[in-house]
Amino acid sequence: MVIGPARAGARRGPVTIVTHLLATTLGVQAMGLEGRDRVLAYAFGMGVDVDHAVKAPFYLKAVGLRDKRGYYWRSSLQEPVAFLWIVPLCVFLGSVVPIIFFAVHVAMDYSVRFEKMPFYPYSRWVTRGWLATIPDKVKEWTLASVLVVLNALVFWVKRHV
Repeated sequence: MVIGPARAGARRGPVTIVTHLLATTLGVQAMGLEGRDRVLAYAFGMGVDVDHAVKAPFYLKAVGLRDKRGYYWRSSLQEPVAFLWIVPLCVFLGSVVPIIFFAVHVAMDYSVRFEKMPFYPYSRWVTRGWLATIPDKVKEWTLASVLVVLNALVFWVKRHV
């Protein structure tokens, strides 16, 4: 759903680093990744959120220590436009791991209602993603619960079967 230019009052959804950690860990376990591929999985499943740390000084300068809902924390590092550099990187590395884990990260981020700019910085087009009618907290808790159960199941199967 297109809603126009980004606005200051938009609310950030609750997909947390914990949920990204659970999803990435599940993928690493299920795929049996080791070494370089494991590092790539965590880098592209969770590490793309490093832009929040990069943007923190700008937030503090613009807003201070107040909680300003709708501050645009994202960069092109965690938008679908990043596939433009991730795909060539995967070809260079000879691994599909970055594509898989980045796609899962983006899918999780796009399931919540905060504003996203999929083609930023090339376009200011804004969307709210999918599943916009389901409350974000319900999606977060449901996903986290499913991921905890699946992580435990995969861990148990790998140890006992």
